[in-house]
Amino acid sequence: MSETIRQTLARASAALAEVSDSARLDAELLLCQTLNCTRSRLFSHADDTLNAAQATQFEALLARRKHGEPVAYLLGHQEFWSLRLAVSDACLVPRADTECLVDWALSLPGDALQVLDLGTGSGAIAIALASERPGWRVSASDASAAALHIAQRNAQTHKVAVNFAHGSWFEPLAGQRFDLIVSNPPYIAEGDAHLADLHHEPQSALTSGADGLDAVRHIASHAPAHLHAGAHMALEHGYDQAQRVREILSAQGFQTITTAQDLAGRDRYTHAQWKGA
Repeated sequence: MSETIRQTLARASAALAEVSDSARLDAELLLCQTLNCTRSRLFSHADDTLNAAQATQFEALLARRKHGEPVAYLLGHQEFWSLRLAVSDACLVPRADTECLVDWALSLPGDALQVLDLGTGSGAIAIALASERPGWRVSASDASAAALHIAQRNAQTHKVAVNFAHGSWFEPLAGQRFDLIVSNPPYIAEGDAHLADLHHEPQSALTSGADGLDAVRHIASHAPAHLHAGAHMALEHGYDQAQRVREILSAQGFQTITTAQDLAGRDRYTHAQWKGA
């Protein structure tokens, strides 16, 4: 006997409760994907039944979610800064907390800033900045060609101009200088227990050495050669890494170093200014 939408959602929500803090929402989004409908339609047609093909498709999605695959990968997209961005397992799923980094960057004065997003992934930060500041010249680099393909697709979808460069960090940007560098680099320590919950996402975008700060050290040591005097840099990092990140930046000659908090009030972003050698 076929299940109704109401029954399907109740069963799926219970099945996902052990693996997700948002089990009901996950179930609704996966069913919307299956039925190609809005969430409001699920509620207004709760007594409709799924046909065999729909039930099979939904069960396949549900099984993948139960094994920890992010909902964004199952849907093929994620919302970020009011933008719908395509995502795949070639890039990290953009997190809402990273919007705070965008918000800070947008507070900087200047109508024609040259901006660089290092390790752009899906292009979330670069595209959000370009969409809000059309006069800024935004560049973005990533070592993953597959991730850059996703980022380029997202930029085209949202009709923003971003100069994408394929290569590790500053490697493809020789001789270029910027007014602002932003990055959400990998910052989880190799072997961290939390990685078990993130095994579907690219590990190269998550981990960075024994203490998680190899990428931050690399960026901090190479950034001065790519910054104009008076330029700014902002990095996302782990909630317990702020002091070490400030020390790394200070050791490289950065000044006016401050840390800001994420949506949960945890230290998550450190900003610094390069005043010149």
